[in-house]
Amino acid sequence: MAEPAIVAALNGWQPALPLAVAYSGGADSTALLWACLQRFPGQVHAFHINHGLQAAAAVFESHCRAQCAAWGVPLQVVAVNAHAQPGQSPEDAARIARYQALTQAVLACANAGQGRIQTIALAQHADDQVETVVLALSRGAGVAGLAGMRPQWQRAGLQWARPYLGLGSAQIRADLAALGIAWVEDPSNTDTRYTRNRIRQQVMPGLAQAFPQIAQTVARSSANAAQAAELLDDLAQIDLQATGAPPRIGALQALSEARMANVLRYWLRTAHDQTPSAAQLAQLQQQLQRCTTRGHQIHIKVGRGYIQRHRDVIDWYNPPVLV
Repeated sequence: MAEPAIVAALNGWQPALPLAVAYSGGADSTALLWACLQRFPGQVHAFHINHGLQAAAAVFESHCRAQCAAWGVPLQVVAVNAHAQPGQSPEDAARIARYQALTQAVLACANAGQGRIQTIALAQHADDQVETVVLALSRGAGVAGLAGMRPQWQRAGLQWARPYLGLGSAQIRADLAALGIAWVEDPSNTDTRYTRNRIRQQVMPGLAQAFPQIAQTVARSSANAAQAAELLDDLAQIDLQATGAPPRIGALQALSEARMANVLRYWLRTAHDQTPSAAQLAQLQQQLQRCTTRGHQIHIKVGRGYIQRHRDVIDWYNPPVLV
């Protein structure tokens, strides 16, 4: 009997063990959890994040508990507050809360003496990658955004992986059905008030009809964009050595407009986890070019804080919220 595609997709993937699977109860994470259990028996933990955003959240949690009990896999459920802040989309709020909660829960296992998990596996697939790139295009993203979701990276001392980026949603569901494995459907996935759902329901069918190999094509383009983004990061590292961190104004002014923008984006992302909008970055560059006297002040909102001049350098800070 041929190996199911949901298991074959893990061929060549050698995660540091033990590993955690982010398990929502949906088809994709159900497939990934089952496949990891086949490939890495006794080395898998499941983590379910309960966002509490809809009435069905209790149903998802109950299903996950029952399925993990049936499979004999340890499960940890984490409740989070994923309500959006002013100016933040519900999708972004849920994603940020989910990653933060998942990281904290996994690290807490080691502190509680349950063993240190080395890898976190996420179940995004090839169709999700196409949606991500389309969304990036709609926002005018650069090469970093057009690279889509990374297959592997490191953060907070953990390895993160998306082993299903080469596998389509239809294949995942077909394998689960053939294996007789149940999953739950998230009713919010049909709510077109959410941008990604509109892309999935209104854009993706037309793309797939016009370009049947769109997922594979986007995967190649994303890989090319990721390589270009890596080269830009390499250049930014060279320029940041020249400007210093925090960067000196005079050294920034000596760079071309494109290189100044690139090193500023890199510095804000790597040093402060901030991503400036195109308008914020343009305003900052204009102010830097005009900064020819000691009395010229810079105070510009960037991300969740501000960039301000301090003598011959600029730096980012996040003022405390007064309550």
